[in-house]
Amino acid sequence: MVPGTPYDGARVDVLLAERGVRARPDGTRVWPLKAGEVELGELRENGQLVATELRVPLSEKTELVREAVGEALMLAALAEVRLVDPQLGRPVSLQDDATVAEQFLRTARYAGEMLGLPEAVAARYEAPSEGMQAGTKVLLALVGAFAFLYLVSSFLMGALRG
Repeated sequence: MVPGTPYDGARVDVLLAERGVRARPDGTRVWPLKAGEVELGELRENGQLVATELRVPLSEKTELVREAVGEALMLAALAEVRLVDPQLGRPVSLQDDATVAEQFLRTARYAGEMLGLPEAVAARYEAPSEGMQAGTKVLLALVGAFAFLYLVSSFLMGALRG
């Protein structure tokens, strides 16, 4: 693709339709691949279609993202367009599938660990324990200490009386 050339979304859509892309009832287009499904969207700037967006669900497995890169590169070559990874900020080639997969895993880990999306990366962190909270433990310790002091003082008072 020559930079500055308008994006031919219709040509890409025809090629995607040949590859079994279907629309869900909610209108989202889905591209079924061997390793899973990739959602398709449209990227618009100032109301003009500038790209077709591929959305791979976050996971700790990279098979789907690697397959999506390979298939998208073949599709891009046929449609005479570039495949760009916005995370990397540059066009990608077949040699970049490992780099794309590595960036995908970093994003999935971040989503799983920092944003609390357990479906992003399964069991990368321990779930909070079901035990008592720290405040409850302190309160119980104080009650126990006061009960102990009461018993000791009662015993000593009884010994002094008699």
